[in-house]
Amino acid sequence: MKIFVCIKQVPDTETKIKILPDQSGIDPTGIKWVMNPYDEYAVEEAIKFKEKNAGAQVWAITSGPKARAVEALRTALAMGADEAIVINAPENIDAYLTAKGLAAAIKAEGGAHLIFTGKLAIDNNQSSVPQMVAEFLEMPHTSVVSKIEATPENVTVERDVEGGSKEIVQMMTPALITANKGLNMPRYASLPGIMKAKKKVIKEIEFSSLGIAANEQKIKYTGYTLPAEKPAVKLLTGDVASQVTQLITALRDEAKVL
Repeated sequence: MKIFVCIKQVPDTETKIKILPDQSGIDPTGIKWVMNPYDEYAVEEAIKFKEKNAGAQVWAITSGPKARAVEALRTALAMGADEAIVINAPENIDAYLTAKGLAAAIKAEGGAHLIFTGKLAIDNNQSSVPQMVAEFLEMPHTSVVSKIEATPENVTVERDVEGGSKEIVQMMTPALITANKGLNMPRYASLPGIMKAKKKVIKEIEFSSLGIAANEQKIKYTGYTLPAEKPAVKLLTGDVASQVTQLITALRDEAKVL
């Protein structure tokens, strides 16, 4: 059984982001890149499935500039994934082309018994690639999963819905599942695992070799801007009565909400 985990490399949340001069995206120079946090839950769940099912193998796969994207794959390998594939793709392809490329590569490897992904990537927040991968591979899928009971034949999941409610979904395999925070506690990579991951050969696939036309892209990104700077915090001084007066004045004259 091949278990695939689709992961993405994203900017660390502490990284200082700069916008390209033409506002077509972010400037990758100097950015610290990490595995998408939600994908860590997906990797952990895939490894847990492998540990319970003899003969299962976990393949981590990502799409992006291979010069840096392989580092996210090495993190997955250090955690316990068996093999890894990088699709060397341009930085600016959209979710549709990303999903089509991932699906094509997985299909070329003989398909998957299960596919795990994070529920979304924290950079674009689109939550669209996993569902499209499943549709391209014609397999059932469900998202925002916080509990899983999987067997080789089927998988039963508990997913979060609005209002704090839960849904129970049962699917026959092959199937795709997107992981939510709380599904598990991702393991730390051990030192032996890190050393083995450094020596592991990562399979490379050129995006151009997948037979996908560049003009199939559905979205063109423009007009990137940084959020407005937050105003400085204003501290109120004096006794309680004085602070109340200052607060009312600020709300009425500055914030203009009274």
